[in-house]
Amino acid sequence: MNSLIKSTSEISLMRESGKLLAKVFSELDSFIAPGITTLEIDRFVERYIVDCLNARPASKGQYGYQFVLNSSVNDVVCHGVPSATKKLKNGDIVNIDITLEKNGYITDSSKMYAIGTVSPIAKRLVDVTYEAMWKGIDTVKHGTTIGDIGFAIQQHAHKHGYSVVRDYCGHGIGKEMHEEPEIVHVGSAGTGLKLEAGMTFTIEPMVNQGTYKTKLKKDGWTVVTRDKKLSAQWEHTVLVTATGAEVLTLRDSEPR
Repeated sequence: MNSLIKSTSEISLMRESGKLLAKVFSELDSFIAPGITTLEIDRFVERYIVDCLNARPASKGQYGYQFVLNSSVNDVVCHGVPSATKKLKNGDIVNIDITLEKNGYITDSSKMYAIGTVSPIAKRLVDVTYEAMWKGIDTVKHGTTIGDIGFAIQQHAHKHGYSVVRDYCGHGIGKEMHEEPEIVHVGSAGTGLKLEAGMTFTIEPMVNQGTYKTKLKKDGWTVVTRDKKLSAQWEHTVLVTATGAEVLTLRDSEPR
């Protein structure tokens, strides 16, 4: 049996985890505002996951990480560390990336937030990145390939003059946060591993205003754009089906 394929019972548990994670973002939507610190967001999310959902924030403690989420502001590509002194201000864009485990199964999702009134340049990057994620999701079904996902994302980003980060990628997910296969966000159509119904993985493109090249900061976590230009990211956990993709972390606010 293919170890990448989830059983019917495992898929049911993944659905439950994904629905709970979607609820976290619904709560967060009315909490994030100018003047709040990224550490306050982290603490709010932890309390909600543990106390209200009776679930576990899966990122906390993994690889020695001490927080429940990543908060990546402006030129931070991914893995931004919550801070007690980093206050969100009008015009910022921030990606909040959260994982949740319920009954032994993990889902992973992230969302961009525009703080106050953002510039048209920033809004366009955020919107195009969201579209690029969906371009990738829309290629997913039994028999297509990982290369199809990356090709669709890359083509859409490039069409709008942006670059796609290559140093970080999506991943299989289930009992573990990071499982096989790796889901790269650039690629050639028809290449790579063929998808099979029952696979679960994340699609999480990071799209940059300038170069795709990144730099790891001295804290060992925070990844920034090398040219200090803006970056945006969106993420969902998806299930491959015979006819398409079921988005396990879909939020009520999304039009699908």
